[in-house]
Amino acid sequence: MTRFDGETSPAFEIVEPAQWRAPVIFNSPHSGSIYPDEFLSASRIDLLTLRRSEDSFMDELIGHLSERGFPTVRVNFPRSYVDVNREPYELDPRMFSGRLPSFANTRSMRVAGGLGTIPRVVGDGQEIYRERILVDDALGRIETLYKPYHRALRRLINKVHQMFGTVVLVDCHSMPSVGVSRDEPRRPDVVIGDRYGTSCTPLLPDRVEETMTGLGYSIGRNKPYAGGFITEHYGNPASGLHAVQLELNRAIYMDERRRERGPRFAQVAADFGVLAEVLATTIPFGDLGPFQAAAE
Repeated sequence: MTRFDGETSPAFEIVEPAQWRAPVIFNSPHSGSIYPDEFLSASRIDLLTLRRSEDSFMDELIGHLSERGFPTVRVNFPRSYVDVNREPYELDPRMFSGRLPSFANTRSMRVAGGLGTIPRVVGDGQEIYRERILVDDALGRIETLYKPYHRALRRLINKVHQMFGTVVLVDCHSMPSVGVSRDEPRRPDVVIGDRYGTSCTPLLPDRVEETMTGLGYSIGRNKPYAGGFITEHYGNPASGLHAVQLELNRAIYMDERRRERGPRFAQVAADFGVLAEVLATTIPFGDLGPFQAAAE
């Protein structure tokens, strides 16, 4: 496995179950909290501010699911260092010293907002770097962290697909309890993103909504988050690959200001276990394979 931070930390971790319960993968790409020293030195903002971009503790909320028969994936490096939920080369030329490769996507909406593969800002819009960083540094992060993660995730997806004939990828994120805009209405407890019906069978978000509503959570669909690169890239229902993104309101399970686990943390983790079990027992996986999906 690729390592970083002086060879002391795995860049990401995949835990496969001893006994497979169902073809459902739980992924946490934005909960990484191990910050390389050179990154902190180059930053104009402190660690606490950098951490505002983290989906804090999401890896812990789903980590126990591997013991219940579901593979789990967690990324340990922070999304403010390199964001695996982007295209591989969504890069802002204003950030770098040197020429970007010609194939870089410099015009996406995410780049314009400062949230490309190598982010320019943290979640609340504060600039990260004191000065421009070397293009070779950015490309190195992509080669040594981004690409190995996606290769490993693709191998896992292919393995599950071969075992079961279909795959459900649940991409787990968290969101601030309030939006940047004052005009934005109160955010629900959970936002389900399926790229407006394109990344998975409609049964999957419907079943997630039914389950989480039954557990007392308020639900939104696709707004303000419809799913990022991972949901879009790996969700291909016609091939039997189904991806759904879950955005959990941070106020439910943590103290956002202190960045500490809240009193409902254990219950929320248990509720993810309930959701996993419902998906395993009520989704007709045999009907979600490539041939059936293509014939609809």
